[in-house]
Amino acid sequence: MADVRTYGGWRRRRSLGLFGLGTTGTLILLGAIAVLILLGTLSPALVLYAGPPALAIGGLALVQFDGVPLGRTVLRHVRWWYGSARDYSTFQGGVVLAHLRAFQLPGVLAATRLLSAEDGYGRPYGIVWDRRTGYLTLTVQVVPTSMWLANRDEADGWVSNWGNWLASLGHVPTLRWVTVTVDTAPEPGSTLADSIARTTAPDAPAPATLLLGELVKTAPATAADVRTYLSLTFDPARSPAPPTDLTSAVMETSRTVEGLTSSLGGCGVTVAGRATASEISATVRAAFDPASRGEVSRTDLTWADAGPIHAQESADHYRHDSGTSVSWAWHDAPRQNVPADVLSRLVAPGPYAKRVSLQYRPLPAAQATQVLEEEVNAAAFREQYRRRTGRDESARDAFDQARARQAAAEEAMGAGVCLVTMYVTTTVIDSADLSEAIARTETAAETSRIRLRRLWGSQAAAFATTLPCGVCPAELSQRWK
Repeated sequence: MADVRTYGGWRRRRSLGLFGLGTTGTLILLGAIAVLILLGTLSPALVLYAGPPALAIGGLALVQFDGVPLGRTVLRHVRWWYGSARDYSTFQGGVVLAHLRAFQLPGVLAATRLLSAEDGYGRPYGIVWDRRTGYLTLTVQVVPTSMWLANRDEADGWVSNWGNWLASLGHVPTLRWVTVTVDTAPEPGSTLADSIARTTAPDAPAPATLLLGELVKTAPATAADVRTYLSLTFDPARSPAPPTDLTSAVMETSRTVEGLTSSLGGCGVTVAGRATASEISATVRAAFDPASRGEVSRTDLTWADAGPIHAQESADHYRHDSGTSVSWAWHDAPRQNVPADVLSRLVAPGPYAKRVSLQYRPLPAAQATQVLEEEVNAAAFREQYRRRTGRDESARDAFDQARARQAAAEEAMGAGVCLVTMYVTTTVIDSADLSEAIARTETAAETSRIRLRRLWGSQAAAFATTLPCGVCPAELSQRWK
């Protein structure tokens, strides 16, 4: 039996810290200990008053649940309680309003606006503009080639070219992140009918028209509807020569996208073209209102029509118009090497709508070296601390240190560095099917050798992340306002 090439090398980013904590947690813990020592030096009686709060703060930083500090979990619950108490988790749109923007998009999508532009060949396309940050997101529709229809050498070549393409993103200063989304749903039965209606000539013979009509009636009412999007988010302000207005920024972004997508042919995908403004609006509308999926493709929608009429975020799910969704995030990457088709079961179509998004945040080439050096130094510090405290080396510590050194060596040889994460959203029309949809998704993730964690209190943001709108939760978490 021939050997199958496998891939790996993922590593969770770990900063300098003790007891498995990050830099912030370590500083909080050391600060609590320092306060106790200082108070004990000044007056032992003060320790009786300041001791319990200091121990509580240290405990929140030290105690972890499933790899997450307890303090972060408590903070997330407090934020959710604060937001839900002020109805921040509820959105209600109006059916009849006096202005053109009938439905304002909810949550993290509220600041976005959809623009229409034309490329150098006069072909229209849509671009999502975040008015708060100035980011521009352009979506490209791609058609991937099935791994089952290619030989092994071809598939290995596609993976290698994809890695090279990701590495090249570190040399594009304006690019912030790339999101690959596989959107699957049961086909409502309208695609075949629409395709035949478009291609049937008005003067076609009556027997042929009758035969095609019978074909539409007897064809399966539900089949797989699979769409793959590649969304690229840019920050024009990072350009060496920042554009002076929005039009110049869109033109520069368009030229950059043209150069990046021209090399995707060697990655096993066919570029079907840039998504138009109407297609992006239809994708967002179908996500919020899955019952209308068969109709939105026939209608020329605008950004004002894309949002939901009503949306209600709960701690563990998200209700919106005709659907109910649950979202997860990638908690752990595969610890072992995996074949190229490891995600095939997770992204495969099923009885319920599902979106799987892989988000890549490439580090600039100059920053990648510094980041990896810090990771290697942090691993070396933990190793020295372990030796001085007489602790035995665990298999995970040895693996982590080897991976850090391997990443630094590969980067020195020209490899790129990307921060990778995954978001998964499944949607049902009937709430009674939600438990089955959740079980199917989590089982498929386990089969794909990854661990998913349900995003408690962040369902609406995760739902928006899997749409071609340029949302990045890691970037949102760094905003102070």
